[in-house]
Amino acid sequence: MLVIHHRKLDRWLPLGGHVELDEDPEQAALREAREESGFEVELLGERPPTTGPGTRALIAPRFLDIHAITDTHEHIGMLYWARPKNGTLTLARQEHHDIRWCSADELDQLQPPMSAAVKWYCRKAIEEISMVSPSMSSPLRSEPATVCAGP
Repeated sequence: MLVIHHRKLDRWLPLGGHVELDEDPEQAALREAREESGFEVELLGERPPTTGPGTRALIAPRFLDIHAITDTHEHIGMLYWARPKNGTLTLARQEHHDIRWCSADELDQLQPPMSAAVKWYCRKAIEEISMVSPSMSSPLRSEPATVCAGP
């Protein structure tokens, strides 16, 4: 699992960010992954067939959540599973203290500790991607990476 230590929040999180006005959630997830890790990624999931002109099917997020930022501000989190396709792991120094690959067990060793909710998503991604592709052999890394994007 690829995680970052967010500079402003001082928390370990998967890659993620906000959807810009000119992009859809898929495009945001791909952009955030590239900006935050240096990797071009492939989102995992099924893209339904389109049925007519003017329709563009998107890969659905694996999970959605709503989390409070303040008493009057909430974010909708769209969690995608993704795999690196190419690129070089790069720390976005202006946004993060650290970036690293973690096994399910290593998530417990992170300091400051990762929240239980985020850890659950990370472990779920590792579990599900390992089940789908137990012998996955990426030239970049064999572990999955999750990507979050939210408006």
